[in-house]
Amino acid sequence: MGQTSVSNPASRTFDVKGKHVYLIGIGGSGMSGLARLLRTRGAVVSGSDREESDLTRELTAQGVKVSYNQTKPGLPEACDLVVASAAVRPDHPEMMAATARGLAVLSYAEALGRCMLGRTGVGVAGTHGKSSTTAMLGYALTQAGLDPSVIVGATCAQLGEPAGVTGGGGASFGVPGGARGNVGFRLGSEAIPSGPRAGQPGVLVAESCEFNRSFHSLFPSMGLILNVEADHLDVYGSLDAVVQAFRDFARLIPPAAEGGWLLIGHDGAHRREVTAGAACEVETIGFAPEADWNVSFDQPSRTATLRHRGKVMASWGLRVPGQHMAYNSAAAVAAAIRLGAEPAKAAAALANFRGVDRRMQLLGEKNPGGVARSGVRVYDDYGHHPTEIDATLRALREFERPEDRGGRLICVFQPHQHSRTRFLLEEFAQSFSKADVVIVPHIYFVRDSEIERNRVSSADLVDRLRQRGIQAMHLYPFEAIVEQLQNLCRPGDLLVVMGAGPVWQIAKGYLEAGAGFGK
Repeated sequence: MGQTSVSNPASRTFDVKGKHVYLIGIGGSGMSGLARLLRTRGAVVSGSDREESDLTRELTAQGVKVSYNQTKPGLPEACDLVVASAAVRPDHPEMMAATARGLAVLSYAEALGRCMLGRTGVGVAGTHGKSSTTAMLGYALTQAGLDPSVIVGATCAQLGEPAGVTGGGGASFGVPGGARGNVGFRLGSEAIPSGPRAGQPGVLVAESCEFNRSFHSLFPSMGLILNVEADHLDVYGSLDAVVQAFRDFARLIPPAAEGGWLLIGHDGAHRREVTAGAACEVETIGFAPEADWNVSFDQPSRTATLRHRGKVMASWGLRVPGQHMAYNSAAAVAAAIRLGAEPAKAAAALANFRGVDRRMQLLGEKNPGGVARSGVRVYDDYGHHPTEIDATLRALREFERPEDRGGRLICVFQPHQHSRTRFLLEEFAQSFSKADVVIVPHIYFVRDSEIERNRVSSADLVDRLRQRGIQAMHLYPFEAIVEQLQNLCRPGDLLVVMGAGPVWQIAKGYLEAGAGFGK
């Protein structure tokens, strides 16, 4: 059950000044950002992780002590608070040491929620699109001069760009190469520096995940709910329980009289059930003409237009294809306007937004024949829910049009969790309608029980796909799939590697493998 909002979090405080805070799993994208947020509040931060990484090296360079031996308790003698990553189990040696010493322990979500206190917190929630929309909103606010703090569970090189810089770093969509950013965090001002909200508590935009109801630990002043569907059913058990969780999240937002505001999908978000009992101002967004914020999208020109109650607010071209990305970007622009950004500046930023890693990310082209798009174009995507898969494959098929080059859309998809695969098996089978060939490795085993593991297999999904007339096969290990792609792919093909697990290694392995085409 979520907390009941009693006052605006921006008027409350979270005092960790001078306190020693230890983060277990400090090298994660979210945790490393949290470490920096805590330091801005005056905390003395240290932590541990399993191995060194770019993120931990960056923290070390900033004066944060990071250890890599988690096999025995390594908590410092001076320690007031322990924060644990969601991946850290209660039997972790350092967690057990914290318990034995009677130290206060918070989860990542709980600590992030407390960092929203004294700030204008914006929680971006939804079954799909959270990472992209969070990054889009953070980038739009930055380019509009509002200097936000942003914390997102994915990497986005552009979050590292200062205001007024829109052309450097990363790769433009559709252009292979470019640097992969290692940025999932941006540190902004303690107060909003410009616009109609100048002087108010600084903006903190945070991706707000529904898994295990972690977003109930947040203290948002404003919220976005992009969509609501059945997912994480190993936790919730039913769609009704998922809807109730989002309803509890909506009730965390302060009353309208205190500036509380919720932007929710007009369609596909169960808005009537979710907003029932919410005290905040509620506005809807969507392609329906009746939505408060109406989105239109011209597919040929990839131009999105946003209207607020009939009035055109902004139009912008999209570098990232797909109607779903037009919707995500429109939600970001609407929220940016609400926070005081000039519509034209927010739109201009989104016109230059190049995307988030592992979200329809072009990794490169294999064996180009000296002519653009003559080889095999390889994309990497995080999609692991049927709706995400369908939207991504439709967008890429429309954008790349491999059939115009005599090519096919070949998809390697690794299911994530046995429970999700079993609950949504028929929906998964339907979501690959735009693919010509689907290769399915083993299901990524995470969190489920051994009993659940034995209830469904990748072969079950392959059987459903074949029944629908799609060429499908189950292959493992990853090395065998790379070999198969070497024999299967031919000039003009589009290869999309999808999943929330380590399936990206297949895309990398294929690009690095020797030249050559199948027949």
